[in-house]
Amino acid sequence: MRCIAVDDEPLALSLLKDNIERIPFLDLVGTCNDVFEAMALLEKTKIDLIFIDIQMPRLNGFEYIKSLQTKPLVIFITAYEKYASEGYDLDIVDYLVKPVSMERFLRACERAKSLFEMKSVKKAYDTEIEKDYLFVNSNYRMVKVKFDDIVWLQGYGDYIKFYLKDLEAPLVVRTSFKSLESELPHNRFIRIHRSYIISINKISFIKKDSVFLSDKEFIIGEAYRTNVERLIGK
Repeated sequence: MRCIAVDDEPLALSLLKDNIERIPFLDLVGTCNDVFEAMALLEKTKIDLIFIDIQMPRLNGFEYIKSLQTKPLVIFITAYEKYASEGYDLDIVDYLVKPVSMERFLRACERAKSLFEMKSVKKAYDTEIEKDYLFVNSNYRMVKVKFDDIVWLQGYGDYIKFYLKDLEAPLVVRTSFKSLESELPHNRFIRIHRSYIISINKISFIKKDSVFLSDKEFIIGEAYRTNVERLIGK
C-alpha cells in the first residue's frame, strides 16, 4: 500500500517513518511536516493510506481529513486520547495514542491491509457486473439502495437526503455529491442543481427553467442547464 506520514514533530515523524519502513506491505511515498505538504503530495500521486497526527498548526488532522472528498484509509497517531470518538466518526482505520508499541502499530497496519484488500476485491467485482444498487452509510448501518427506488437526492451541508419510492421519510446519508456521482450511472441520473440529482426515469416533463417529477417542481440551476439540454437533445 502506498502511504504517507504527516506530523509536525520531527522526532515523532522520524519514529513513524522508521516503523512504516519495517512493514513489508507498506510503501512510504513521502513524509510531511503539515497538512499542506500532504495536500500537495496527494494532488501528485495516488495514496492508499495516511498516517496523521491531530494537533498541528494552522489546520489540524481532523479538519484536513474532513475536507477530503475522497479519503484514503486513515490511521490517526496522536498524544491525546480525548479525540478518539471523533476520530472513529470519520470512519478511520485506527486511532493510536503515542507512544505506540510496534505490536500495536503492526495491528493497525494489518487492519488497514485487510480493508484495502476488501476494497480492491469489491472494485474488481463491481467492474465485472453492472450494478443496479449501491450501499450507503445511514444511521450506523450500510443500507442497500436500488437505483430504481431513487426518485431524487437533495444535498444539504455534509449530508444527502435520499427520497425513495414507497418510503415516506428520506434516508439521510453523510456523504457528498462529488463522491456519490461517481457511483450513480450517468444514463439514469442527472444533476440539475447544486442541491439536486434526480432520476431520469421519474421525469414527467420539462419546462424552460424547471423539471417536474409528477407534481413536484425542481428549478434548473444555471450551472447545470447544459446537462438538461444534453438530455433532451438540444
